[in-house]
Amino acid sequence: MKNLSLALSSLALVAVGVLYFLHFSSAGASSSSSEVVRPGDFQMAYINSDSVLKHYEFVKVNMEKLEAKGKKLDQDLQNRAQSLQNDITAYQRNYGNMTIGQAKAVEEDLGKKRQNLEMYQRGLEQDLMTEQSAMTEDLYKKITAYLKVYAEQKQLQVVFKYNPGSDLLYGGAGIDITSEVIAGLNDQYKKDQAAGANVKSDSTAAKKK
Repeated sequence: MKNLSLALSSLALVAVGVLYFLHFSSAGASSSSSEVVRPGDFQMAYINSDSVLKHYEFVKVNMEKLEAKGKKLDQDLQNRAQSLQNDITAYQRNYGNMTIGQAKAVEEDLGKKRQNLEMYQRGLEQDLMTEQSAMTEDLYKKITAYLKVYAEQKQLQVVFKYNPGSDLLYGGAGIDITSEVIAGLNDQYKKDQAAGANVKSDSTAAKKK
């Protein structure tokens, strides 16, 4: 039964980190402006994506939520696995007192329970992956939307991603906008959270009326 036990909380942390990194890799050099930029006017900057992931409050909050959910699901799965193991142990203990027909019936029942447990395990994994994918897409939209506004304000044509795995091998401190972007993202996140809280409050008040 050991192979039925999953460390879903660890799966959540690792998979989310990988997905976030992959989306940052695809965020690269994008520009919504159709204006022709002369070489001398070309402005660029970069962000350290590792630092953004580490300090962006949206990532922290959602990673904690997903980790907590993963641990809860993992515990539930292990409890179910232990219950099945108890049934198997009871069968082995009582096998000598069973008829061939009784033993066969119990074995078939245990086989079905094991199959159901494995299906449940796969369902949990799929649910987590779906939630991770949604979080990744939301993160990508938030960062690229913010960078679009930031780039227009700063007259930037390109914002690169910089980390040990990126194609950007060097970036001078003068074009490192990581700290400003993190501060701006966190400020926007607080505003979004406050707006969401106000909407819930208004909705609750309306229902009471």
